[in-house]
Amino acid sequence: MLDGHLLLGWLSFTVIVHLFTLPGPAAAYFGLTGNEPLSILPLSSQPEERVGKAHYKLCDRLKLEKKQRRMCRRDPGVAETLMEAISMSALECQYQFRFERWNCTLEGRYRANILKRGFKETSFLYAISSAGLTHAMAKACSAGRMERCTCDEAPDLENREAWQWGGCGDNLKYSNKFVKDFLGKKSNKDLRARVDMHNTNVGMKVIKAGVETTCKCHGVSGSCTVQTCWRQLSPFHTIGNQLKLLYETSLKVGSSSNDATGEGDIGQSRGQQHLQQQQQQQQHHPNLPLLQAHGTLGSKDQIPRTVDLIHIEDSPNFCRSSKYSPGTSARKCYKDKNCDAICCGRGHNTQSRVVTRPCQCQVRWCCYVECKQCTQREEVYTCKG
Repeated sequence: MLDGHLLLGWLSFTVIVHLFTLPGPAAAYFGLTGNEPLSILPLSSQPEERVGKAHYKLCDRLKLEKKQRRMCRRDPGVAETLMEAISMSALECQYQFRFERWNCTLEGRYRANILKRGFKETSFLYAISSAGLTHAMAKACSAGRMERCTCDEAPDLENREAWQWGGCGDNLKYSNKFVKDFLGKKSNKDLRARVDMHNTNVGMKVIKAGVETTCKCHGVSGSCTVQTCWRQLSPFHTIGNQLKLLYETSLKVGSSSNDATGEGDIGQSRGQQHLQQQQQQQQHHPNLPLLQAHGTLGSKDQIPRTVDLIHIEDSPNFCRSSKYSPGTSARKCYKDKNCDAICCGRGHNTQSRVVTRPCQCQVRWCCYVECKQCTQREEVYTCKG
């Protein structure tokens, strides 16, 4: 569960990050891997933006490619959904890495430089971006915010009854089709492009694997003579947890040309590594069956058919300021939990301060809350430079 103060801070948090141009294979990207301004935007537009074709302006703010901009403009609900997907992905990424050296720093130059390389962190950005877009679009359909889709169109579910009884399935079928069209096809000749596409697909597969059927009973005195069922996606925070586990067991693949951004084939000596990581993953997380692989790294020189994330290069340690991160100097840490790891052996500073917070709150009458002000001393730990 998210800490209340942390969640409140996130919901009110707004950051505008500089534009950058992505290198690498020509293809359609979006979200944390795209070239639109990474803005944690409000999830609803202003009233004047809902008139006529004002959503065109929102599409233009995202700096999309030609095909993406056309798809954005053809349905007024798409632009808002795209912005929501960016926000979801960014917040979840920062939450998942809040205790680690790389804390999902998304400022322009850091993100741009990471996306030029084939690190584990790059693979996570691709997966969380596609997962965020898939999740947001499916939810937008079921919420009635889209003109081109509505409830889940599965033939075994009665959508009209679902609407009548207040249940509406998240439309994953439409969402998957939209995301695939929106992101387009990438070159399969380039190793880096195939790795990026694989990790993008992993994000979508994790969403699909998390679909659950929810049912509601109808009848006299609460009896279940009639049952209406619909399909719902897992909360996005659950998706983030699963992608973080996949990041921790990400498979390193190699190129015969040893060039992370050039053409080449997958190396043939990774099968044992894959098997060991799968066994380790299952040992630590036996209750996550969706993380099982659908194939192994064999001698076919192909991208593995698996739901594992894959990467090409070893990550930097992110300890010192570099083009990939601002480093961990002055980063807040938690004693006896992550200070040793985050501070990279440099030690940490301890600062004592007195804070005042509301406490012993009581509800008075219908809607008045009365609280006392309590003071306490707390220690704050930050990494030395």
